[in-house]
Amino acid sequence: MLTYRSTNPATGEVLAEYPGVTDAQIEEAITAAQGTFDEWKARPIEERAAIVARAAELFTERIDELALIMTEEMGKPLSEARGEVEFCAEIFAYFAEQGPSLAADQPITASASGKAVIQKRPVGVLLGIMPWNFPYYQVARFAAPNLVLGNTILLKHAVSCPRSALALEQLLLDAGAPRGAYVNVFADYDQVADIIADPRVQGVSLTGSERAGAKVAEIAGRNLKKVVLELGGADPYIVLDSADVQESARAAFSTRMGNTGQACNSNKRMIVMDDIHDEFLNELVAQAKALEPGDPAVEAPGTFAPLSSRAAAEDLAAQIEKAVAAGATLHAGGTVVEGAGAYVAPAVLTGITPEMDAHYQELFGPVAVVYKVGSDAEALTLANDSPYGLGGAVFSTDTERARRVAEGLDVGMANVNAAEAEGAEMPFGGVKRSGYGRELGPLGMEEFVNKRLLYVND
Repeated sequence: MLTYRSTNPATGEVLAEYPGVTDAQIEEAITAAQGTFDEWKARPIEERAAIVARAAELFTERIDELALIMTEEMGKPLSEARGEVEFCAEIFAYFAEQGPSLAADQPITASASGKAVIQKRPVGVLLGIMPWNFPYYQVARFAAPNLVLGNTILLKHAVSCPRSALALEQLLLDAGAPRGAYVNVFADYDQVADIIADPRVQGVSLTGSERAGAKVAEIAGRNLKKVVLELGGADPYIVLDSADVQESARAAFSTRMGNTGQACNSNKRMIVMDDIHDEFLNELVAQAKALEPGDPAVEAPGTFAPLSSRAAAEDLAAQIEKAVAAGATLHAGGTVVEGAGAYVAPAVLTGITPEMDAHYQELFGPVAVVYKVGSDAEALTLANDSPYGLGGAVFSTDTERARRVAEGLDVGMANVNAAEAEGAEMPFGGVKRSGYGRELGPLGMEEFVNKRLLYVND
């Protein structure tokens, strides 16, 4: 049986362990979710929205407790953990407020006599499979809109985040959600496949690796289930020019170090115009070399946090070592710090070519890969030379120039003079091997819904 284990990546200390669920408990969970669905969907949407609004309030009230769990469980710097909890409150509040209007009937013009509307109806029990890197946020953007819609949720969290998973389930119960509306399951991989195949389950949303997404999509496809996948990314971050090159480099480095580089839409590929490249690179190297490992719960100046696990740290260091062996240049960091923690010294790499695996891989950690280009067209070609298509950003003192380049990005989220457009109202999702489907914003209410036509001939 799979064990869910909470381990502090800063120290290697095991904080808690939880046994996986039995097949009988899985059956109980699905039965509860299905049984609650009939009652939950029958409630007025405003009543469901009120419970989601109360959940938003509880995120704010419990911010210290929730943030510390996250910091201890996956190493997120405490201030960033607090920011994640605040964002969850915003997401739940957004769907509580906007959900009823987003789910309202949409009249359409009928060619014949009578009236026609498109109704947005809940579909039933959904399975969410969520990752460790944003233990609350990833769940919030899936759960909030679907609870407002009237769907019920089974939530399979990452095996390394059991305390976060339990805290979320308790929060929603305390907000007034009926038992069965949101059920946490410490399932193993075979049980996940059985849940997806169960005829009572109507859809599945996964945020995770490309490999996990492919497996889930295969199982869902065999069972004719709707899937939303938010997978990896290797987002381009194009700097065409700058009024202050060093400041631009510092902003790029700060963005890359968010969540210690463990974000799908982090700026993993920095594409810099040749006339500012060297100054930009030198500042990145200086920033990386200035940091020392530190306690993410303290966040002393000049320190960096651990990765989520020792295994993740060792895997990242191996990717960097392989790139260097193939001819890339490592300007700083890139090694696992001695000790029991999961620290990798922030790295800066150049000289990555299409012949190297690293050119097409996702480096999930504190690694800045820098490319030099000589034209806007070259920058765009390089940016799109990736199997991923999550997000991308273009920077220039000439906004229209940056916009023209951004228009050509083959991604789900293109940004001009901003690393990302963050907000509960902003849809999130990608193309190519970054997955499909959208979360957040108006589109977040569109995925797991029966867009039913109602035509009345009068």
